[in-house]
Amino acid sequence: MTFDTGGAASVTKIMLVNLDKWTSGSAYDQWMGRWSRLLAEQFLEWLHIQPGARWLDVCCGSGIVTDLIAERCSPMSVVGIDASPGQIEFAREHRKRPTVRFELCNAAAIPFPGSDFDVVICGLGLNYISDPVRALREMQRVARANGTIAVYVWDYAEGACFLRRFWDVAALVDPEASKFDQGRRFPMCTPGGLRTLFQAVHFKKVEIEALEMVTRFENFEDYWVPLQSGQGSAPNYLATLSQELKGEISKRLRASLQPGGKQFIELPARAWAVRTKTS
Repeated sequence: MTFDTGGAASVTKIMLVNLDKWTSGSAYDQWMGRWSRLLAEQFLEWLHIQPGARWLDVCCGSGIVTDLIAERCSPMSVVGIDASPGQIEFAREHRKRPTVRFELCNAAAIPFPGSDFDVVICGLGLNYISDPVRALREMQRVARANGTIAVYVWDYAEGACFLRRFWDVAALVDPEASKFDQGRRFPMCTPGGLRTLFQAVHFKKVEIEALEMVTRFENFEDYWVPLQSGQGSAPNYLATLSQELKGEISKRLRASLQPGGKQFIELPARAWAVRTKTS
């Protein structure tokens, strides 16, 4: 069977950064938010920060993690920052708490004085920053002495199966798909890649932990519909394809994820968390 690859050819003309855009808080929550919160619960439990800390949440997006910090960690204050006006607007409207505020800014130029925070985190966002080393240096600058800096990212290459299965099937249908596969594009999202990145900023002691969870979908539509959200790499890639290509990817994914007509879908998912201390 052959397919019209006109849509796929147009993908090659799109800057990869455009595929990674996150512009809508509500659409983000539909596509990634449900898993983001579950990961954040594990991440914050692992960090085990004492009450009364001043937190900075870098790449806060729709504010899910920022809100969870305020709910679970008894902070003195939490600031969430993001470069997307749409995300910040959504967060300000939907994550209102007395100790929380949201600011629009670039992670590579954080507009706060040095040593301003006890804890600086970045959840599922570091790989989307064009210069992650510079962003880590900024996080280091605004953290107090002996403060905590921590991030977590999806294990795109192997562990985030709800994404891995999509890209594997897409590559069978569209020869261009592998160019946009996050597993290939983000080699930093592995234990070795993260350790190398943190060592480039001269952090002396780096701890890495696997965050494991199961992503459950009630049926195939529960899996497929959020992929139409236009948020992030896979949905933005999918939006560039012809209806014929999208239909074939959908058909093959359904057969792969629901063999024998099984109703619900359960896929393991893993992220890698890293933490260190400032000197």
